[in-house]
Amino acid sequence: MSSITPAEAAAGTGAGAGEPGEPRRPGRVSLGGLSLNLRSSGIYIAFALIIALFSVLTDGALLQPQNISNIIVQNSYVLILAIGMILIIIAGHIDLSVGSVVAVTGALAAVLMVDMGLPWPAALAVTLVAGGLVGAWQGFWIAYFGIPAFIVTLAGMLLFRALTLTVLGNQGIGPFPDAVRTLANGFTDGYLGNVGLGPLGGADLFSLLVGLLAVAGMVAAQWRTRRSRAGYGQAVDPVPLFALRMTAGAALILFLVVQLARFKNLPWVLVLLAALVLGYSLLAGRTVFGRRIYAIGGNLHAAVMSGIKVKQVVFWIFVNMGVLSAVAGVIFAGRLNQAGPTAGSSFELDAIAAAFIGGAAVQGGVGKVAGAITGGLIMAVINNGMSLIGSPSERVMLVKGAVLLAAVAFDVWTKRRAGTAR
Repeated sequence: MSSITPAEAAAGTGAGAGEPGEPRRPGRVSLGGLSLNLRSSGIYIAFALIIALFSVLTDGALLQPQNISNIIVQNSYVLILAIGMILIIIAGHIDLSVGSVVAVTGALAAVLMVDMGLPWPAALAVTLVAGGLVGAWQGFWIAYFGIPAFIVTLAGMLLFRALTLTVLGNQGIGPFPDAVRTLANGFTDGYLGNVGLGPLGGADLFSLLVGLLAVAGMVAAQWRTRRSRAGYGQAVDPVPLFALRMTAGAALILFLVVQLARFKNLPWVLVLLAALVLGYSLLAGRTVFGRRIYAIGGNLHAAVMSGIKVKQVVFWIFVNMGVLSAVAGVIFAGRLNQAGPTAGSSFELDAIAAAFIGGAAVQGGVGKVAGAITGGLIMAVINNGMSLIGSPSERVMLVKGAVLLAAVAFDVWTKRRAGTAR
């Protein structure tokens, strides 16, 4: 018997409604006889066009191995925050405190590891628990006391920044243990040696095998999803378009892995990020808990009437956000090799922007983890590309703001278009 509730089906997330995070009847356009889902594919097309544009503007410097590695390492903590933020936005809430939680958890980790000399595994565990308690504190007021998330997390932004300043004062604490710095800045070893790649030079064989496994996993998961949707009578991409999508995705993954393998192999933080993306994608799309997040954001009244324990779900997504903020806090502090009082400034804005650029709906109920990661990478490429061409910071902010506005406007337009089609 299916465990999907009426609310989940009503929100478009049940077994007969296609994949979670996609509207039941999304706007589609026809290109060369192929039907293209604007809502789910537009973000990836935009990402490809932005990469192509900055590749030309930077004379190829954007796609050099070292620069790709820098983009990943320098933006890893924002991407981690975006994973937790997308779940909160899907449920119809917001979290403005994550930047301050990054700062306070980084400060706590520094005090435990540096000042108190606690072994880094124990200090890391305590820091993650502290992040979870921060999330539980905010989740209680939101879920059980009924205060809007905007107000609670705005208060949290101020409270936890004040706590950071109390702990650190006006100075940083460091350096961190080698293991923490390796997680934030280090790279995997060349376990199987290098192989020749013709004009590309040499690359680590282990990294290449990881890339091939990632491609195989992606194709298998997408094929399974396609068969499942077809079995429920849902619209699926025609085989030529599906093959084109898989080919483009495989080419992107292999290009990324080859470039990283040519530099210093895979960054450890990328390995962590990949594990988080895989785990949270399965949580959001393949579990009852994940589908209930979509149901709450899609139709709160129906979720309550169908018996979903809304308060519990909302409470736990904020606990999860606190834990992920602690992970990001440790990584950011490890990358800088010290915990500073200004750490995490504006991180909440970057994480929220990543979620909305990646396809999250303003009203909730729509969004994907992969989309949030793509949104974060779009901002990272814009930052990096404009830096390479020497653009001033105000112009970078102007472009990022325009991209965010365009993404939300596109979301509103596709909804109106779908409503008119009905």
